[in-house]
Amino acid sequence: MTAYPFLKDNIEYLQAQGHPVFQWLSTRPFGEEALLNNLFINEYGIHDWRMESGKGMFESLPPTGLYTSWVGGDKPETSATFIVGCNLGYGVNHVIKGMPDTHKVMLVEPRPEMLLACLGQTDYRPFFESKKFHVLIPDEKYIHEVVRNLDLQFIYGQIHLKCDIPSQQLGPEYARWGTFMRNKLENFSLELSTLRFRQDVMVGNEIRNFRRAMAEGSIKGLEGRAAGIGGIILGAGPSLEDSAARLRDNPGHALYTCALQTVPTLQALGIKPHFCVAIDYDASMLNLFARLDPDFVRDVPLIYSTKVNPEAVARYAGPTLPLWTVGGMGTYSMKGHDLVLDAGGNVSVTLSRLLRWLGVSHMLLLGQDYAWLRDRSHAAGHHNHTTNMVRQSYHQTTRNMDGEEILTTVQYMTAKRELEDDLKESSVPVFNVYGGGVPIAGTRVVDLDTAYGEGLLASAPGGVARFMSELLASRGTMTPVQFEPRGPKWATSLRNIEKHLGKLFKNVAANQGEIHEALGRVELFLKQDPLYMPYLYNETVDLAGLTRARKEYRARDYPEFRRIARCVLKKVREIDRLVCLPARGEDTGQAVA
Repeated sequence: MTAYPFLKDNIEYLQAQGHPVFQWLSTRPFGEEALLNNLFINEYGIHDWRMESGKGMFESLPPTGLYTSWVGGDKPETSATFIVGCNLGYGVNHVIKGMPDTHKVMLVEPRPEMLLACLGQTDYRPFFESKKFHVLIPDEKYIHEVVRNLDLQFIYGQIHLKCDIPSQQLGPEYARWGTFMRNKLENFSLELSTLRFRQDVMVGNEIRNFRRAMAEGSIKGLEGRAAGIGGIILGAGPSLEDSAARLRDNPGHALYTCALQTVPTLQALGIKPHFCVAIDYDASMLNLFARLDPDFVRDVPLIYSTKVNPEAVARYAGPTLPLWTVGGMGTYSMKGHDLVLDAGGNVSVTLSRLLRWLGVSHMLLLGQDYAWLRDRSHAAGHHNHTTNMVRQSYHQTTRNMDGEEILTTVQYMTAKRELEDDLKESSVPVFNVYGGGVPIAGTRVVDLDTAYGEGLLASAPGGVARFMSELLASRGTMTPVQFEPRGPKWATSLRNIEKHLGKLFKNVAANQGEIHEALGRVELFLKQDPLYMPYLYNETVDLAGLTRARKEYRARDYPEFRRIARCVLKKVREIDRLVCLPARGEDTGQAVA
């Protein structure tokens, strides 16, 4: 097809590489007739695409000058550009040619025929090969992972989003994807701004919880064991008070679950959960114990993320069971040994995923309002409970199912959207006893009468008691995972490379290439061990600042490397002391070459 001289070569390259976009193109219908008929040479003498209106994309918007602002900016070598909408490649090509080779160009194109038309006009194989140009499939999960892997660009460069105006003439999906990308990049930027602090705290907590977790047991044998049981997730929203008396007097036979922070609220309302869950990692969790009645929770198991503050776990009066969660040690070291759950960003999501993994027949949400109702912030007993709420600067407004304006916050809405995204993946029916708050997509709204009438607070006879017996019996069932210390070998390797770099830095101007190569070997060395790697996140990012964000090394970079090396060894020795067994052999990790 001479109109698309490079299409075959680009597609064959993507196929040979096993690129996800090839599979996406292979399974999506595209307008073959449009590819044959819509490409034409317009009055300006350039390739154009005929839209449904009969007009060309560039008749009113000639590409000359349209993309000038798409290049440049600070730190282009360490930055990335997301482009939504490729048209025939004018904007994409302008960025590829106008940015340094180390700049990442990421394309999101929702229409298969437009992507094919773009791939047909330019030979992108050199840019695919050099990892400069990346075509993303328009899938939210896929793009989420791509964004998360651009942490170095966020930290040492800039992330640009360019929404192609000519493409937006084709349909509303381009504006939708532009909004999605803007929100995703903003959310990750906010998350990354605190990740350095959080990663050290979270993984540090895991290390200090490790021996306790090994001794306490594992819930991995409970997969599917809640079959036939109805699961209830209790939130501390104001509407919980409307249902509390009936739940207290007629709890039915469902499995009641909640966040640890909600337990004082439930005690004030006369409701006792079967178990509670904690995932918050920071020290503020300790404030809870001023309000938590130890006698009330003495027979209420706590399933705690191993990232929770160890002191909070130690102060809980009831039985405790560990839960390994994605990120930190769970992602690498514990995978294959125990259940590793993606806990999400809030406890409602954690409970939803956990209950589905346990195999409940259905889930019922109560008190999940994500809003302030009737001047109340939370149900009685919650530490933030007030009865005279007034609008604050951090509030925003939304509407309930009756169209009434209610107060909420960005944090509430973010948590609500995450729960909704999670429920999209659920094959388990989810019901919501709606109390006037923010509607939750993916749930069927019911009132309490309907919930009782349809058996949503019921389970198979004896099911809840049997499950709770099995849950408690899981304590002490874990076969401890054994790790051997690598600290001595790491100390030797890092000392040797430090001496080598010290010699190179004495003549830093002449040894630029050798310094870069040596630091690159150290970067690979720090990532070699799945046990140490999560705790060394900050150090690997700092080292990447030397290997990927420097045009030229100076004498002051050597003390920075030595600082990083000292931090690495301090953390390695901490893991050896708290997690590892005494050395039993010579397998102590690969040295820096």
